[in-house]
Amino acid sequence: MSIMKAICVLKGTGEVTGTVNFEQNGDGPVTVRGSITGLTPGKHGFHVHAYGDNTNGCISAGPHYNPFGKVHGGPNDQERHVGDLGNVEANGNGVAVFEMKDGQLSLLGERSIIGRTLVVHEKEDDLGKGGDEESTRTGNAGSRLACGVIGIAKNETN
Repeated sequence: MSIMKAICVLKGTGEVTGTVNFEQNGDGPVTVRGSITGLTPGKHGFHVHAYGDNTNGCISAGPHYNPFGKVHGGPNDQERHVGDLGNVEANGNGVAVFEMKDGQLSLLGERSIIGRTLVVHEKEDDLGKGGDEESTRTGNAGSRLACGVIGIAKNETN
């Protein structure tokens, strides 16, 4: 089985920056691990957006990646966008260090997230449970603090 790797360097208009690594073994779940600095302490929405277009900042990335036309949810929900990764949590120094596995993401094939944009948001994602229309689209996660296009990572063997 081959291991596919991808990377995303997050940059924003303010102090928010980070690096996120993706790894997939065969057609198994994708491991997402990274570190983001410059955040306010607490939870921040974390999503893969539809387009790898950052020409107008993070807003050009479009909506959450949602190839199956579902409503917004949390990473453990059946009803969710493929790009819904929930939240990352920043400590008192504004640093979020995280590792998660996701069975809906893929680095291969027609559902590949390579070439799409990863976004960290201003507010906590309510995971679609906020009781209003915006919750079912974005989780009320607020503005886009930083983003980057997900690209193929260099393998140590390359």
